[in-house]
Amino acid sequence: MKYQKRQKAILLLADGTIFHGKAVGNKQGTSFGEVCFNTGMTGYQEIFTDPSYYGQLMVATNAHIGNYGTNAEEVESDSIKIAGLIVKNFSYEYSRVDADGSLEAFLDKNNLLAISDVDTRALVSYIRDNGAMNAVISTEVDNIEGLKKQLAEVPNMEGLELASKVSTKEPYYYGDENATYKVAALDIGIKKNILRNIAKRDVYIKVFPYNASFADLEAFNPDGYFLSNGPGDPEPLVEAQEVAKEIIKRNLPLFGICLGHQIIARANGVSTYKMHNGHRGINHPVKNMITGKGEITSQNHGFAVNREEAEAHPDLEVTHVHLNDNTVAGLAMKSKNCFSVQYHPEASPGPHDSDYLFDQFIENIKK
Repeated sequence: MKYQKRQKAILLLADGTIFHGKAVGNKQGTSFGEVCFNTGMTGYQEIFTDPSYYGQLMVATNAHIGNYGTNAEEVESDSIKIAGLIVKNFSYEYSRVDADGSLEAFLDKNNLLAISDVDTRALVSYIRDNGAMNAVISTEVDNIEGLKKQLAEVPNMEGLELASKVSTKEPYYYGDENATYKVAALDIGIKKNILRNIAKRDVYIKVFPYNASFADLEAFNPDGYFLSNGPGDPEPLVEAQEVAKEIIKRNLPLFGICLGHQIIARANGVSTYKMHNGHRGINHPVKNMITGKGEITSQNHGFAVNREEAEAHPDLEVTHVHLNDNTVAGLAMKSKNCFSVQYHPEASPGPHDSDYLFDQFIENIKK
């Protein structure tokens, strides 16, 4: 593969900026989405299959992608969720004992368009300065005007409801049915490793679709409730917000991660906003305001909770803060059995500094 002549490709940003590259493998075509970047050095397969990335063109900042191949076990959902991939150097050859295939074959199987040989350092600097925006990657390098017209029709991420695109269609169970505790999880884009982390703490989980009602979840007679991560804007997820309100009103144990954290904020009347650039990587520094300790965390979000409103709320406490930009990284309710974090304690990929949050959830259930 690496010796054959590869087709030219381009990345066209919504503001008209163009970056040049080459198509990965033999795949041709065009793909649209919001362009964003992830700074993780490893874990590309988990990132590509994370439902939170649905509809996004992923720029990998690591200079080499594909060098350790893929493994069927290292996925966070049943398919690739990113809209397209942009890299500097794509490795067609791979080397790892646990690998069961190449990244090229994995992308082909999932019908994903990827382009390489892009100056990703210049691209990331540009996105960082000018903000996340819609873009298109394409092998139609002679159809710039046509691509611009199509790109203009792509909806912006702000106001976009995407949970329905990635959520389960039917409820399903996860874990040991004889476990001590039961948890009802609302799937608004859930990662498999979250389910693993909850289940291994002696919990049997029933996972519900994004539009399930509180009555649906309550019928499982759970000991606790969980709101998952997921893609898109939390604002249009009115049904999920209503579920959160009902759980909070009844003072039942509730834990939210990422999009689930934003849903809990909105259920309390605190607004969320689209960030200039999101947090995406596996080395984001967070301070636990309760213990004073620092955590290195895995993050993936393009929206955040309004800190001023959260701090002014009589029943909310900001428990964690992102040290790079002082955004809200965690919340707890003062009079209710409810807490949430903006980052990913289950990591995959990433460090395990925040593993204790799952234990905290179980302790809240025991109370």
